[in-house]
Amino acid sequence: MAVYTKTVLLKDTNLAQEDRTRDFYTTFLQKLGESSLSELVQVVRAADVGVYNQGVVIKVMPDNVMYAHVKDSDIPRIIDATIKEGTPLVDLQIKRAGKQLRIVLRNCGTIDPENIRDYIGVDGYLALKKVLLEMTPEKVIEEMKKSGLRGRGGAGFPTWMKWKFARAVAADEKYVICNGDEGDPGAYMDRSVLEGDPHSVIEGMVIAGFAIGAAKGYFYIRAEYPLAVERIQKAIEDARSCGLLGKNILGSHFSFDLEVRLGAGAFVCGEETALIASIEGKRGTPRPRPPYPSVKGLWGKPTVINNVETLANIPYIFLKGGDHFAKVGTATSKGTKVFAVTGKVRNSGLVEVPMGITLREIVYDICGGTSSGKQLKAVQTGGPSGGVIPAEYLDTPVDYDNLQKLGSIMGSGGMIIMDEDDCLVDIAKFYLGFCVEESCGKCSPCRIGGTQMLKVLERITEGKGRIEDLAMLKRIAFAMQKASLCALGQTAANPVLSTIRYFEAEYKEHILNKKCPSHKCSKLASYTIIQEKCKKCGLCQKQCPAGAIPGSREEGYTIKQDKCVKCGQCFEACKFKAILKE
Repeated sequence: MAVYTKTVLLKDTNLAQEDRTRDFYTTFLQKLGESSLSELVQVVRAADVGVYNQGVVIKVMPDNVMYAHVKDSDIPRIIDATIKEGTPLVDLQIKRAGKQLRIVLRNCGTIDPENIRDYIGVDGYLALKKVLLEMTPEKVIEEMKKSGLRGRGGAGFPTWMKWKFARAVAADEKYVICNGDEGDPGAYMDRSVLEGDPHSVIEGMVIAGFAIGAAKGYFYIRAEYPLAVERIQKAIEDARSCGLLGKNILGSHFSFDLEVRLGAGAFVCGEETALIASIEGKRGTPRPRPPYPSVKGLWGKPTVINNVETLANIPYIFLKGGDHFAKVGTATSKGTKVFAVTGKVRNSGLVEVPMGITLREIVYDICGGTSSGKQLKAVQTGGPSGGVIPAEYLDTPVDYDNLQKLGSIMGSGGMIIMDEDDCLVDIAKFYLGFCVEESCGKCSPCRIGGTQMLKVLERITEGKGRIEDLAMLKRIAFAMQKASLCALGQTAANPVLSTIRYFEAEYKEHILNKKCPSHKCSKLASYTIIQEKCKKCGLCQKQCPAGAIPGSREEGYTIKQDKCVKCGQCFEACKFKAILKE
């Protein structure tokens, strides 16, 4: 086996462009060969390097030097300076903000996720060894209680309690399920862990299986994550070949094995009972609870369902101890949380921070503030089920309880930054529309209530709203919260309620004055040509699909408001900013 002196992890982090990771990997290997360093330097295509939208990023270990916007032409000098001499290249170097604390992401971007030896080399499976050879299931659950770990899938239910319930039920078979059905718009926390550190999740599942007395576990991963599926399957095979899965693991009397099941992209299958139905080969729809899955779950047997991030914490807890883990975070929210920060933010990407950090620290200290340089308006947390938090609450410590008090939730970890150009009515409509589209339709409060709320929001954004609509939205929302079968319907109205709570004046501007303050709602926009700026080029007239811009190059142009269809094509086409949008 080769002994490497350095490891180079690389990834193309451009979010909206073709992934060049493979091509760059090939080029780097070629240049290493030309320098006779192929046997000394390991090159890995990383799933996550902790930064995003920074072009090709490489990380040199153990130097812990990270470069961004790397070009092919930079490779020779990286090899000569950093790999040969250990000297950083200042012009390429970037540094991560120091307020992050990586526990879940501790191995992402530092090990080869396809090499089990790399994971073992960073104390991988030592926690499992400790659990199987030194602890009882009861002691495992007690250690989880000490840690204070709450489920990272959204609800924040204490993990130890879920395990204890399943342990207490007498049954011939029990199951552990990893919920990797990450469906929130803009969220990719779980995918990054599955791709970057699959063995940590496997190790967490085996420990969970031992704690509750299960012999079988399932990964439920959406098929849209092919790399995650591929790496999990390989990791399972490698763990099995090393005696870390299967019969009598590590020479103990405990046997446990894993299987992968693919989801078809239905958002509702993130809900526990709908997920169970999908694994059983049924339509993914929720069922009434109780009984809860920990009592009666997969095929009617006790089942523990934890999400990816929850499970990735478990090996760390048993390596360091529950008390050590509990030192991080707040009194009621222990450990760290991974957020996918997107939207109007300068440095988008994954961040892992201690519970209790403020929104301001995340947005400004870690992520660099708004990308537009404009004033931050709000932060949306919790995905389609979450709420919108206005800028005045930026100094709120981030934990389960504080976010709930503000009308939002932690959720799986989506965080979208909005500036003064965003319309909160339109944002609420977008999220509600997503939930309506993803509703399974099984229960009428969600099916009918969501549709009716969406119609009201559409009416408001088109300038046809009535002041009574605000009270109607609240009534329907509260009915959905009380009567919907599952969390999708119960929380679908959260974005609407939170935006009415904090931005009611914006709703009233749409309703009473038929204006969108952010100029986002096209049906409420009006376009006027500023004659002093107009160059009479005629481009606006050519782009207008409604023939609403009469005139000529000699006479000039005007916009007929009665014919204008509010498409905005003239505004986009004008190179001289001679068209005013109001």
